[in-house]
Amino acid sequence: MLKTLALWVLGIFIFLQFVHIDIPEPPASIDPDKEIKAPPKIMAILKRSCYDCHSYETKMPWYGYISPVSLEVESHIKEGRKAVNFQEWEAYDEAKKERIYQGIAKTIRFRMPLPMYLMIHDEAKLTRQERETIAAWAKSHIKEEDQP
Repeated sequence: MLKTLALWVLGIFIFLQFVHIDIPEPPASIDPDKEIKAPPKIMAILKRSCYDCHSYETKMPWYGYISPVSLEVESHIKEGRKAVNFQEWEAYDEAKKERIYQGIAKTIRFRMPLPMYLMIHDEAKLTRQERETIAAWAKSHIKEEDQP
């Protein structure tokens, strides 16, 4: 019974390797004028901890090609880019930028980067000071009446 179950699990795992993930390729040419403009300290934090999911600069890890993990990686990247793509920043209208700044100010304290991502990407971990720096930067761009 256990042997049969193990063979089924192995068979499903092998079958899943044929499921192709579909992470949209970046445009042929990325307009650097569309990228977010932030102080160097903020840009360094964003590039180190956010750009993998929130830009076209995704560095696909080796495990990102192994199903079923690849399906989760694909989902995180697509959702991350949909929420905000820092390399498309200047294409957003002011209302969307305002919503994103509000979201950053709230989520950077506890939820971003995702804990699942941080388990494997130690370099993306943010210190308390870095989280406070990003939150303060985001809040500085929020209109007074919209402050969280």
